Amino acid sequence: MTGYAIKTHKMSEHRACALLNLSRTAYRYQAKKSEDEVIQEQLLALASKKLRWGFPKMFAYLRNQGYKWNHKRVRRIYRELGLNLRIKPRKRLPKRDPQPLEAPAVANHSWSLDFMHDSLANGRTIRTLNIIDDFNREGLWIEVATSIPSARVIRVLDMLALWRGYPKQLRLDNGPEFISKTFADWAEVRQVKLAFIQPGKPAQNAYIERFNRTYREDVLDAYLFHSIDEVKSFTNDWLEDYNAIRPHQALDDVPPYQFKSNSP
Repeated sequence: MTGYAIKTHKMSEHRACALLNLSRTAYRYQAKKSEDEVIQEQLLALASKKLRWGFPKMFAYLRNQGYKWNHKRVRRIYRELGLNLRIKPRKRLPKRDPQPLEAPAVANHSWSLDFMHDSLANGRTIRTLNIIDDFNREGLWIEVATSIPSARVIRVLDMLALWRGYPKQLRLDNGPEFISKTFADWAEVRQVKLAFIQPGKPAQNAYIERFNRTYREDVLDAYLFHSIDEVKSFTNDWLEDYNAIRPHQALDDVPPYQFKSNSP
């Protein structure tokens, strides 16, 4: 009100303060920022630039800048601002008892499945579902799509079963598509054993991991794709070459088709 009187009615500061019974010292007082407000500004500025920095890194950075605030005080303000990083909870999985990785004596006994990720030239993410027969490392199928949920995995396996029959077991990691109830029910009805590897130990699924590496080097990393149809076309040609022509060191340097035909 004092400022309004001075500005609008051209009063002097002394007269305006006297009319409103306000001391001139109080009128001239400029509030200073509290230390909490300064801490808030520093934390918010850091959070906007360093999206994956948690409290320890932020506090260490502020200390390195010369600020001497107590870590309890900074942590309290950090929590009040809701800057805590969201931590993805770990999946609760049943205890796994993986079987030794051994090549079966006959075809169609054990298949290995795994997912791979890549992207097109426009940045669009794609996934592939790779399926091989552990007996002769034959690439049975590579499904390419932007999304491959459990229902699509089941559809692909049912399609393969039309001309090969269902395997005795599937060797899998603990991906969400494989541990879903839908997939477990499907396997139980068809009497297919789900042989899960232990979390964080891809070597227990070494056959498909080796296949993935070859597929990535020969196709995904070798070409720049502009559409999913283009990926599918290259993949189908490569898969036929892999099974019929490419020598496989673990199969006495013969391709999977030849190894299968030479087996009793």
